[in-house]
Amino acid sequence: MTTTKTGRLYGVGLGPGDPELVTVKAARLIGAADVVVYHAARHGRSIARSIAAPYLREGQVEELLVYPLTTETADHPGGYQGAIDDFYASCAARLAAHLDVGRTVAVLGEGDPLFYGSYMHLHKRLAHRYPTEVVPGVTSISAASAALGRPLVERDETLTVLPGTLPAKELAEALRGADSAAVLKLGRTFGKVRDALAEAGRLDDAWYVERATMDGQRVAPLSEVDPDGVPYFSMAVLPSPSASEFATATPERQSDTRPEGRVTVVGLGPAGRPWLTPEAQEALGAATDIVGYGPYVDRVPPNPRQRRHTSGNRVEAERAAAALELARAGARVAVVSSGDPGVFAMAAAVLEAADDYPDVPVRVVPGVTAALAVASRAGAPLGHDHCVLSLSDRLKPWEVVAARISAAAAADLVLALYNPASRTRTWQVAAARDLLLEHRDPDTPVVVGRDVGGPEESVTVTTLAALDPSVVDMRCLLIIGSSTTRVTAAGAVYTPRRYRNRP
Repeated sequence: MTTTKTGRLYGVGLGPGDPELVTVKAARLIGAADVVVYHAARHGRSIARSIAAPYLREGQVEELLVYPLTTETADHPGGYQGAIDDFYASCAARLAAHLDVGRTVAVLGEGDPLFYGSYMHLHKRLAHRYPTEVVPGVTSISAASAALGRPLVERDETLTVLPGTLPAKELAEALRGADSAAVLKLGRTFGKVRDALAEAGRLDDAWYVERATMDGQRVAPLSEVDPDGVPYFSMAVLPSPSASEFATATPERQSDTRPEGRVTVVGLGPAGRPWLTPEAQEALGAATDIVGYGPYVDRVPPNPRQRRHTSGNRVEAERAAAALELARAGARVAVVSSGDPGVFAMAAAVLEAADDYPDVPVRVVPGVTAALAVASRAGAPLGHDHCVLSLSDRLKPWEVVAARISAAAAADLVLALYNPASRTRTWQVAAARDLLLEHRDPDTPVVVGRDVGGPEESVTVTTLAALDPSVVDMRCLLIIGSSTTRVTAAGAVYTPRRYRNRP
């Protein structure tokens, strides 16, 4: 009789945010694990993964556990708790499938795994079935105390730890009798916590610590904090009563310290949040300022702690310079573009202007392009060599546009045509069609995609000869097939990987 050796489960604490505060043991186990597990909300960003990133290695299996809810409401028969219970049961089954075949599984968690951590829900379901080890991590409370430069407790003092989600009266009663205290889970509960501190007569003793050890760490007297900008990763701290001896310590100076300014040019994709990459969402979340053409800025969910700077569609250079000026003054600026910022969008303008701002770091975060979005809806028309052109003659003469259309058509490339028409440019589509007909069969497939991903999405498959310029506007993108592009019986458009009859 043979027995199968099961894998080992690790609950790994990552500490409060700084990757250098990951313990040596945690770093070793993360790097050695077969499977690395982390949680994220629906946006897909995982703070745990970003902390652990320096310790991951190629070839590891990554399991992303996406919370099903963002608020305590659900259509589940068991309500919010029933939905969460089902979620963790499903997650536990996914991890058990790895453990049953002998893989080591490391579940990552910010702070300490068993201190208000999501890991504990998996631990309850799996620890009795598999060899398990919990690796403790530095808690956010310890990080906040270090950021304050003030002790939490001395001698026989006691520390009270409270979640901000408690009822206001319970908070006030607990804070009134506490030697020192830490109130976690602020965010939307901040106003209630501040009122409870005031009712307990402790508001003047309380400190606010935001994103301890992370970029953007902030320390301030809690009474001076604007509740509109308080994130979840913050806490209220009542230090040890002896902390008055530390009145000349450094927290005031820390609160004035700003991270180095930078510009990140972010691709928003063709439409709403489902098209936004996790990297782009992370860049938007880290920004202090959002800069861009008005309709694109409007696609970024408002955040009261962020400043928004909108401008018209024909001031790219001015917009780029303004973003760089903000960054030079210390702001973390996200310049937003629809689709990909490097395709007929703001990345080139920012990089050109950045020659005059060598002290400002610039990063480009890609997005799903309009060409890829339209192609995906139609099938796979870009499956072979293709060319991307803009029909706009605002920044280049039509003679150049026409020459490039003819050259691409003669080379038998699939064409993706951006900016085909506008209110003042109404003749270019017909002109482009006529140029293409000099090289292409009239029955060449053409895809007209409009507002793909948006509420008015439409995708039409026609032919080059039948293309009606009057139905094309600025919200459209055209894909013109090559000599090998085909339309299936089901209406899908594709360009084969093989060219003509080559094997």
